[in-house]
Amino acid sequence: MEYTLLILGVIAAVVVIGACLQRISGMGLGLLGAPVLSLVLGPVVGVLIVNVLAAINAVFQSMALRKDIDWRQFLLLGPVMVIGAVPGAWVVHNMSTAVLQVLVGALVLIGLLVTTFIPKQAAVTGTSFAMGSGAAAGFMNTLAGIAGPALTVYAQASRWSQNSFRATLQPLFFFAAFVSVLVKETSADHMVLPDVPGSVWIIGIVCMLIGLWAGTKLSGYVSAANARKVAMTLAVAGAVITLVRGLVLL
Repeated sequence: MEYTLLILGVIAAVVVIGACLQRISGMGLGLLGAPVLSLVLGPVVGVLIVNVLAAINAVFQSMALRKDIDWRQFLLLGPVMVIGAVPGAWVVHNMSTAVLQVLVGALVLIGLLVTTFIPKQAAVTGTSFAMGSGAAAGFMNTLAGIAGPALTVYAQASRWSQNSFRATLQPLFFFAAFVSVLVKETSADHMVLPDVPGSVWIIGIVCMLIGLWAGTKLSGYVSAANARKVAMTLAVAGAVITLVRGLVLL
């Protein structure tokens, strides 16, 4: 894989915009990065890079929002993500590039549709729904680099307050990304991460800090709802292109 200046520029733009939107609304880097990087780098490498950058980004985001993190909810949702990550890794290693692109695009679109249209007045209690949402988040994050939609469904159904949800998403994103990378790399015949040049990680971290800084500055002017709308619009566009490209390859 040749990482041209154009590809590095796309990675930089995705990380800056995604980190900025995530600082404001709670999610953005995975939603935006997964379909776009899957399109330019392929679904295996693209999603894996998103997983690593999302884990690093979540550490910075967690530090910024640490006062509102609900660790009880984290302990409820986090561990069951492993259950979904294992079959997700199997799919990644046993499906063709075309099929994976179709799956990534379709999962992003389905996740966004469910997140958008779930009835906000619904109220669900009990741990079984939480565990199901956590497992779904682990599967979707491993396969498509997006844990947010499954967790958003749980948050809306359980009437989780927005400030606490936005903050608690960050350590959940870190754990989901860490588990996804670990499961995929340890179960693969060939490790992917060593083949990614150091320039990608340097650009990613620098742009992440820029996005976090910009998001902090803009948070007083841009509402979380509007930031999430931007992230979802960009994610839909990337997912549609990825889905169509996969269908054409099929």
